[in-house]
Amino acid sequence: METLERLRRDVAALAGEIGPRTPWLGDSLARAEAHVAGALEAAGLAVERRPYRFLGHEVANLVGVPPPSRKSKQWYLVGAHYDTVAGTPGADDNASAVAVMLELARRLTDCPLPLRFVAFTLEEPPAFGTLWQGSRRFCREMRRRGERTAGAIVLEMVGFTAPVQPYPAVLRDRGYPATGDFIGVVGDRRSRAFTERLVEGMRKAGTVPVESLVVPLRGWLLPIARLSDHASFWDRGWPAVMVTDTAFLRNPNYHRPTDTPDTLDYGFMAGVAHALEGAIRSLPPPGPAAG
Repeated sequence: METLERLRRDVAALAGEIGPRTPWLGDSLARAEAHVAGALEAAGLAVERRPYRFLGHEVANLVGVPPPSRKSKQWYLVGAHYDTVAGTPGADDNASAVAVMLELARRLTDCPLPLRFVAFTLEEPPAFGTLWQGSRRFCREMRRRGERTAGAIVLEMVGFTAPVQPYPAVLRDRGYPATGDFIGVVGDRRSRAFTERLVEGMRKAGTVPVESLVVPLRGWLLPIARLSDHASFWDRGWPAVMVTDTAFLRNPNYHRPTDTPDTLDYGFMAGVAHALEGAIRSLPPPGPAAG
């Protein structure tokens, strides 16, 4: 019950009290940033704010580091974007993912693995796919700092379930479930080992059904597989996965005013958090073979 309450509280703060979170709507993005930073700090993480300018506005990625991880140059990453498109409160896209990321940060402060929890800014258009997308900025900074990730886990819409699960034509005969009650894990071929390891750990938890997909050529043959911050890591050749409820394939509220906190399945989100916690704790220490 405590997990459910924390998830509800974080979603309500972002998608209810603040609502749409963009640089062009007053201080909405700054308020969202302050909520995320405060939650990470309350969990005991050191928080680094990494600001930059976009079209006359200051925006920032936030990096939360648990105490055991502060001197590591190679680490696992859990990330989610905290902005929205204009006109939507963004409960599933992407307050659900931010809430699960914050829950994982609270649960994993004692994990001996080196971890980073990253709240990305400007994942949504018009910054998406440009040099100003928060995750692309973050990856460039990683390279300059001589850092690398042994595996990035990017959460993208993780709170919606439905009685029917649509698929793009290329996936309809692959044996995936007809019901939208599973969480998906999407990796590219360079991330195959990391994807399989993560999926195995999530399935062992037994709290939510887990389905996976590994795409070739960094997802360019299936462009919807690239529609989040994980693609920034793929394009650098670093192992990364997107963890998702399949976004607009399942959720009819995508990028609409109806993407509100009351549409989410908080029990499902709690199951996702539990499965990811177990999977992360089972990962091997970073090293030449990791990922």
